[in-house]
Amino acid sequence: MSETSQAASRPGGLFSGGQFDLGRMLLEGRAFFALIAIILIFSALSPVYFSTNNFLTMSSHVAIFGLLSIGMLLVILTGGIDLSVGSTLGLAGVVAGYLMQGVHLDAFGVVLYPPVWVVVILTCALGAFVGAINGVLIAYFKVPAFVATLGLLYVARGAALLMTNGLTFNNLGGSPELGNTGFDWLGFNRLLGVPIGVLVLAAVAILVILMLNRTPFGRWVYSTGGNARAAELSGVPVKRVQVSVYVLSGICAAIAGLVLSSQLTSAGPTAGTTYELTAIAGVVIGGAALAGGRGNVRGTLLGAFVIGFLSDGLVIIGVSSYWQTVFTGAVIVLAVLLNSIQYKGRKKQPPAAKEGASSSPASESSAPSSQTTSSSQESAREQAVGH
Repeated sequence: MSETSQAASRPGGLFSGGQFDLGRMLLEGRAFFALIAIILIFSALSPVYFSTNNFLTMSSHVAIFGLLSIGMLLVILTGGIDLSVGSTLGLAGVVAGYLMQGVHLDAFGVVLYPPVWVVVILTCALGAFVGAINGVLIAYFKVPAFVATLGLLYVARGAALLMTNGLTFNNLGGSPELGNTGFDWLGFNRLLGVPIGVLVLAAVAILVILMLNRTPFGRWVYSTGGNARAAELSGVPVKRVQVSVYVLSGICAAIAGLVLSSQLTSAGPTAGTTYELTAIAGVVIGGAALAGGRGNVRGTLLGAFVIGFLSDGLVIIGVSSYWQTVFTGAVIVLAVLLNSIQYKGRKKQPPAAKEGASSSPASESSAPSSQTTSSSQESAREQAVGH
């Protein structure tokens, strides 16, 4: 049987009984169709919405959500959750701002101004460290993911407040004589007309797609989310996979913090508040299952664009920021509802498959020799001809 015919006959596919299933197509492509609907609606409500410059500006905002959502996707694919990404973003921005303004070594009477590339590496290392703490608590100490990451949410936010005394690091552009210029390059510069933040998002997305689809680690991530116990019995290093995805989520959050601080040329301890909910929304809207094992980067990016374009559209037409929170929450609830509808019944095996599974052991035990098997096949053909 060809791949096309198999797809057509597969239960729940776009073709059911040889007929095209429009409802299934709309359900599985809901993120794409929602994005198109948002663009059409806000383009009709505002004359400035549908323009290349506005789309590029909104895409630079989406880059923050997209980076967080990609890291969150990796965690959710394993059946976990990471509530600390927003605080990790804020802490990463604060650490970058602290380094950019100079590290005071009072014992030596000097002030060190590290170059931007050193700031980027140290900030990403900080994000990886926060993610590693989450992963170790969850994988090795069996702390529930919700509790562990909620605790790190408060720890990271508190550390950011302590470092700044509640204030904001401003003027992070650097100065040529100190050799620390170029930090604002991430936020304001463009390459071939595309904002650098969007290109960073595209690069991270491509790397994660290749990792999930082309490497054993990607298969381990999906198998861990599908059934962790079965994956462990099959030789998958489940604990290492769990730690790794939280480390990658922390790195993505740190990169998002760098991009956001660069766009604002300032770093505040309250940056990224509630962004963890936005990241979860992007993953869920993109079609990933919160139970784990299902989801992809393409859908997650579409979900992030839905959230970003919706938020910016509401701002452009003058809707209150409070209503934006209401709309975001409503979108999350709707997305979870649609996910439950999409995946409903997939855990149950079709009756035909159950019958085939139950009959195969019996047929194997009742056919000790090839001669008996061939005779049963002949009798079955004769019965089929008789009917």
